[in-house]
Amino acid sequence: GAALVELCHRKGIEVVPQVGPSSLMLALMGSGLNGQSFAFRGYLPAKTDERRTAIREVERISGSLHQTQIFIETPYRNDSLFADLLQCLNPSTRLCIAADLTLESQTILSKSVGEWKKSGFTVGKRPCVFLILK
Repeated sequence: GAALVELCHRKGIEVVPQVGPSSLMLALMGSGLNGQSFAFRGYLPAKTDERRTAIREVERISGSLHQTQIFIETPYRNDSLFADLLQCLNPSTRLCIAADLTLESQTILSKSVGEWKKSGFTVGKRPCVFLILK
């Protein structure tokens, strides 16, 4: 969509965003994490070693800037990402999982990584936004 919007701007075509749900902003609003400073990271790497390195770096940035870091994953990799988050993040780092936003099955839960480790929670294959704040 970004390329089309950019082309519209170059051609002088007015772009008018419409009010509606944005899973990223809804997740941030419902997370209880820092909404004054945040960054969207998109997808973390799919390969395990690269993803774990990225998780550590995202946590480092979050702590140094006191900035919420937001990322997404394809539903079929949610549980492997969640497992890596629990393995790689500091137990005191806050992690929010916001799944099925705007649906009746909506789940928005924010806990410390240490609390998540004790929860037995499984994300499953559903649309999900992950947010962390160190």
